[in-house]
Amino acid sequence: MTTRTDGGRAPRPGPVPAGERALAPDLARGAMLLVIAVANAAGLFLGTTPGLEPNPEGVERLFNLLMTVLVHARGYPLFALMFGYGVVQLARRQEAKTGSPAAARAVLVRRNIWLLLFGSVHAALLYAGDVLGAYGVAGTVFTLLLLHRSDRVYRIVLWYWGLSTVYIAVLFALSARGLAAGGERAPLPLLTSAADTAPDYFSSVVARMSEWPMHTLYMSGFVLVIWLGAWAARRRILEEPAKHVRLLCTAAVVGVAISIAGGLPMGLYAAGWLDADAGTAGLLKQLYQASGMFAGVGYAALFGLAALALEGRRRGVVLQALTALGQRSLSGYLFQSVAWLVLVAPYLLALGERSSSPALTSLGCSIAVWLITVAGAYAMQRRSMRGPAEVVLRRLTYGRR
Repeated sequence: MTTRTDGGRAPRPGPVPAGERALAPDLARGAMLLVIAVANAAGLFLGTTPGLEPNPEGVERLFNLLMTVLVHARGYPLFALMFGYGVVQLARRQEAKTGSPAAARAVLVRRNIWLLLFGSVHAALLYAGDVLGAYGVAGTVFTLLLLHRSDRVYRIVLWYWGLSTVYIAVLFALSARGLAAGGERAPLPLLTSAADTAPDYFSSVVARMSEWPMHTLYMSGFVLVIWLGAWAARRRILEEPAKHVRLLCTAAVVGVAISIAGGLPMGLYAAGWLDADAGTAGLLKQLYQASGMFAGVGYAALFGLAALALEGRRRGVVLQALTALGQRSLSGYLFQSVAWLVLVAPYLLALGERSSSPALTSLGCSIAVWLITVAGAYAMQRRSMRGPAEVVLRRLTYGRR
């Protein structure tokens, strides 16, 4: 029989201590915020979704190719995977503290609802392409319906990903047939946003809030990526990479290979080195988007292997700074949106309109903004400060502690 030391009351659930975090997820988040910055900046500077130069010339052709193969539709899947991984980690720790799965589930639902509200404010004030709201919706659905299911239920997600490879193979075959048939070259299948061209800030807020609900609903499909991340967390794949080397190597090779193979046809077309008619162009876009999910798997596995290689070694300044940003990824992500508003909005600096090559300008600005967040996160780490957005979310989730 055990004796309780808390006066008979169950301990209140609290946040995960920073010192108990695994290296790989934080390293992945910190580094991949560069990919998010490059992708989002390109979309805003060029005023298109995805952010590609509609009529590329010279080095812009290479820009379009690399953006399609390595960046667009390839960063957010990794964050969704890490989100699912974090959900299970958080649930595990809260259950250990409270002894109550229901209490842990309540914490997660409360956190996800606040994420949804964070997303709505973020979208209204800064960026219509917000993903926080979608993570909040998908996270709530996952927590309520899937979190505490059996291993048998979790294996369903592996079948889904297996079927996804069949879907990608079919798209690849249809795209190849369309390219072989030839036809008149169609313009790139790009979307535009009214918020990007709004003449003033108030108009941009109205435009963003009209776009955000449908965008959030569409992005909530990431629940299937979140589910895979949760499956990996239940097996502690990133906390114990040495026990899963073969799986990580396989996931890295297969994930990156599928992502590159699926993105390459669209990349060559976007670069102007491959012609496609309107129907085939639509297939190429579907192929590059569907294959992007596997980039999240491949990139996550690569960071898991990197963490294993760094295990037991002294963490240098660069590694400390990257993981510091990973631990403050919400603040880093929101800071990026503030920067894009200032740099791109037509009623502020309007660098996209003033630049002779918005694509290359966006690349330079995105790297600079990301480096600022890395330096800022490292400075906060040195002072034992949490990110401001993380502090607010923790306070709302757990209350005053």
